[in-house]
Amino acid sequence: MSNYSLKKQVDLDYEETLEKVKAELKKEGFGVLTKIDMKETFKEKIDKDFNKYTILGACNPEFAYEGLNLEEELGLLLPCNVIVSASDSGKTTVAAINPLEVLTLSNNEDIKELSIEVKERLERVIDNI
Repeated sequence: MSNYSLKKQVDLDYEETLEKVKAELKKEGFGVLTKIDMKETFKEKIDKDFNKYTILGACNPEFAYEGLNLEEELGLLLPCNVIVSASDSGKTTVAAINPLEVLTLSNNEDIKELSIEVKERLERVIDNI
């Protein structure tokens, strides 16, 4: 596992996992701002096949508001990306950005404290899948 992700493999099918991830994000106060279907995008843009792979741009408005008030450039690191991908083995992977690793790029202790809470929420999302 990379140091910048929170990750889990599950035995659920891809579509079921994707819906469950969205529901768990909502429970933790995140909305999905963007949804990028990489399989579709690669086929359309470069005519290449790829496994099912979706990137969700998730945002918790309260934390985003607080963070942007602390440091305006923080927007460069938002939203929190969450991926759902299917493998050839039949497993589905769910991963989320580890905000504690990414948001500490700012060297702002208040943002570090904020990122701890965001990380805990994203960990619960991953754990509940």
